[in-house]
Amino acid sequence: MNSSFLRILNDPPLDGPTNMARDEALLEAVGRGAAPPTLRLYEWAAPTVSLGYFQKIDDFDALPPPAGRLYVVRRPTGGGAILHDRELTYALALPAAHPLLAGGPNALYALVHDAVIACLNACGAGAWRGCESDGSSAARGPFFCFARRHCFDVLVDRDKIAGSAQRRTRTALLQHGSIITGSRFDQQPTAVVPWNVKEITRRLRTDLVIALSDATGLDAQAGGWTVEELSRAEELLIKYAGSVWTRRT
Repeated sequence: MNSSFLRILNDPPLDGPTNMARDEALLEAVGRGAAPPTLRLYEWAAPTVSLGYFQKIDDFDALPPPAGRLYVVRRPTGGGAILHDRELTYALALPAAHPLLAGGPNALYALVHDAVIACLNACGAGAWRGCESDGSSAARGPFFCFARRHCFDVLVDRDKIAGSAQRRTRTALLQHGSIITGSRFDQQPTAVVPWNVKEITRRLRTDLVIALSDATGLDAQAGGWTVEELSRAEELLIKYAGSVWTRRT
């Protein structure tokens, strides 16, 4: 596959298991060379909590309502839980030998988050990269990712507005993350900017593609899922909708 080409997938809002299944299907397809480097942009059909790969389901079960009564899925990536509601989520899948990964995983965090910052600031957010970590991990730290701090997180004032996580296989890397466009749940602390949520989400879908294309030098082109990718996502849906994966200990 041409490493200078970036396929863009714009998905409609989908349920949690479908979103996670599509991310993993994308990682697999890029890893075996059946799909080019791809940026997927998506939303969530209903408020959903996603657990990081290593988090305990007991911590979710102990949450009071309303968050503790939401649908829950488990991500293929690590980090803290995220309450997905009013946000734009991205997933970037690259083959392991892609030039953008030559600087290591942190270089990709920095590149993508700097593009996110440029988009947010074009909308007047005043976003910046936090540049310091609080030492949180899967074994310690707040339950919600947006209460944690990583040196590459995107902040508005001192509050987090965007964060990402990665999964690396022998053949590919998936980085996905949340860009908050509004907040209705106080249990997940996030930056709140007085935007029109639908308008800012629509604008970010366009602006982020342009910003990442400029930052990476990749030729961004709108594309579509292949039949094979969607078939694999349907197979993986059984995993992400099932209790064995979600409630694993």
